[in-house]
Amino acid sequence: EVQLAESGGGLVQAGGSLRLSCAASEFTLDAYAIGWFRQAAGKEREGVSCITSGGSTFYTDSVKGRFTVSSDNAKNTVYLQMNSLKPEDTGVYYCAKARGYGASRYPQAYDYWGQGTQVTVSS
Repeated sequence: EVQLAESGGGLVQAGGSLRLSCAASEFTLDAYAIGWFRQAAGKEREGVSCITSGGSTFYTDSVKGRFTVSSDNAKNTVYLQMNSLKPEDTGVYYCAKARGYGASRYPQAYDYWGQGTQVTVSS
């Protein structure tokens, strides 16, 4: 069964850093894109970043220059390095497997999701 497991969330002060991990099982990263999404309390889930099966990366404007997505195919794990964190980055972060190899910021393009990891940035 396809599974995704996020880890690495926590509480950090503004300006700090966190690295999220997304461990994938029962499929390989060289065939599917992986997206990172976040959902703040009372808000819709939004796409944060995506890495395609070919290694191309995409970011929403609010995190460009601060977040970096990468993958380690040997470990079948995707990472989201988050630097210069802001209180507005607070939310539950999810990784998701795309239905194909291309990137998308829309949740409908993804068919499997992790359980999420909480990121809280204090001011």
